[in-house]
Amino acid sequence: MRAETVSILEGNTFVVSDLRGDIEASISDPTGLFSWDTRFLSRWVLTVNGQRPNVLSVDDLQYFEVSFFLVPGADRVYVDSDLSVIRRRAVGHGFHEVLTIINHSPKPVALEVRVEADADFADLFEVRDALLKKGQYYKRVDDGRLVLGYRRDHFSRETWVSATAPASIDERGLTFDVHVDGHAEWATDLHVVTAEAGLGQRFFEPKYEHHSRKARPNMEVDLDHWLATAPRVQCDWESLKVTYNRSLTDLAALRFQPSSAKGQSLPAAGLPWFMTVFGRDSIITSLQALPFAPELARATLLALAHRQGTRSDDFREEDPGKIMHEARFGEMTAFEERPHSPYYGSADATPLFVILLDEYERWSGDSRLVRELEPEARAALLWIDTYGDRDGDGYIEYKRRNEKTGLENQCWKDSANSIVFRDGSLAALPRATCELQGYAYDAKVRGARLARSFWRDSELAARLEKDAAGLKRRFNRDFWLKDGQYFALAIDGEGRRVDSLTSNIGQLLWSGIVEKKKAPALVRHLLGPRLFSGWGVRTMAEGDEGYNPIGYHVGTVWPHDNSLIAWGLRRYGYAGEAARIAAGVLDAARYFGGRLPEAFAGYARSMTESPVEYPTACSPQAWATGAPLLLLRTMLGLEPAGDHLV
Repeated sequence: MRAETVSILEGNTFVVSDLRGDIEASISDPTGLFSWDTRFLSRWVLTVNGQRPNVLSVDDLQYFEVSFFLVPGADRVYVDSDLSVIRRRAVGHGFHEVLTIINHSPKPVALEVRVEADADFADLFEVRDALLKKGQYYKRVDDGRLVLGYRRDHFSRETWVSATAPASIDERGLTFDVHVDGHAEWATDLHVVTAEAGLGQRFFEPKYEHHSRKARPNMEVDLDHWLATAPRVQCDWESLKVTYNRSLTDLAALRFQPSSAKGQSLPAAGLPWFMTVFGRDSIITSLQALPFAPELARATLLALAHRQGTRSDDFREEDPGKIMHEARFGEMTAFEERPHSPYYGSADATPLFVILLDEYERWSGDSRLVRELEPEARAALLWIDTYGDRDGDGYIEYKRRNEKTGLENQCWKDSANSIVFRDGSLAALPRATCELQGYAYDAKVRGARLARSFWRDSELAARLEKDAAGLKRRFNRDFWLKDGQYFALAIDGEGRRVDSLTSNIGQLLWSGIVEKKKAPALVRHLLGPRLFSGWGVRTMAEGDEGYNPIGYHVGTVWPHDNSLIAWGLRRYGYAGEAARIAAGVLDAARYFGGRLPEAFAGYARSMTESPVEYPTACSPQAWATGAPLLLLRTMLGLEPAGDHLV
């Protein structure tokens, strides 16, 4: 999020405001109160005697709560004010705000305090794509509260606004006639509640104590418990400790609890666009966090298993055995203007599901879950060799079936221009990217262990091991570029090797698909000046025609990508090189206050005194938040071995 905004979040609800605490959202502006992919407040503006207060400071130390310290008056040079205006806001489904005005003068004051409120009920896709609404709005004052509503056929949403202090309520907001004695204060609680209206109306009870002047929700106890149960880091690198604690706190903030997770929480992908369950993102974040918060992995596995594909559906790009990509709950999904109910357009989530199941058991010893999810894991392994391999060549490839709203690239580098040749030309569809083959290899190896050790199926285990060995042999032959001494980014639909040099070669080390004799050449590229910026490994090498240091997947540095690369380097015995990448990324975190963004620019470290922000990066973002945890695991060499931790 932009530096001039303030965000608080809990579950799938978040509030983004300006530094005064005000919300004035345009259709394409991701500010407001969002819940379940709908914006329930697009305007929330405070005035005192007709003027908007000025900012003194903002205290946002808790992810679910923020305090704004303001003074009344027009924009001008500050002079001593007789009044303090304090807004304390806590989020949880809706939000609760305590508005306090303190009179520092011995003289009483009379004030008109106004809170303007409105809601456009925009679907998050409508915000992102600047689309207009198709339904009807309504407003009313009902039983001492302002009701803002929207209806389109069966889809109906409402926002309820009320206060504890006497107020004059109209369809545009609440007005308070305030009298504050000398050296006294006035306060009111403001309640904003989100509701699904119409038949069977239900509202979402906010997760805070009503009429609480302090506005501390019960999430604080939960956060304290979350931090207390995680391992403690003690070291003389102060910024690492800050980053570690920031990562744990942000992971707590991004926890999302779908009903399919059986009361447990999994990581949502990131603020503001992706506060929902994502197959790929939730899996990788859970992998990163396993030594520190293994419960995320269990919840992720359960939720994704529950929504595993069961049929062939071109609109949602669903196949039997396929793991979902993204689920949404807003208006456009309800009317099938978007396929996210859920959408299955990713080629990597399915093998990653098997990888996470195996890694989770290795860390937790939870063999019961491995047996419980045996049908889903078998279906995922079968998908790799059937629907995943579209043309029967032994490789996973993708080509979207939903031409209108589906994703063109269904690998982690899912922007439209990410899979290009060295000369900048686009690869033809379908595309078999290299890291997909690494994931498939790893899933087969791990699936063999699960089959032999837990499912009592030695025949399946032997077949998976044989398939994995064959895949590794073919991959090292077919994807290897002898002239460049690295693996092609992909093989495209015309059978051509996509010859751009990218960070994907590092993820191949993580999967283990690389022959040992080829690893030294990859290491030289990964730590060489074309890929390594000093802050981390770029997504694409400097010098390729497609390279852009501020291009989303063609030159930026992604912390999560680097964490997997470092893990892979350690796997192949390159601990020093892994530490060098970890040091670069963790050093960059210091400049972001300990919170790594989704991505940052790929400029060489020699050019910049600090890492350069990517303007639309999500922050916090789940797998960027998990990156320091995996880097810490990698640097320490933490690995489970049977009942022991090595």
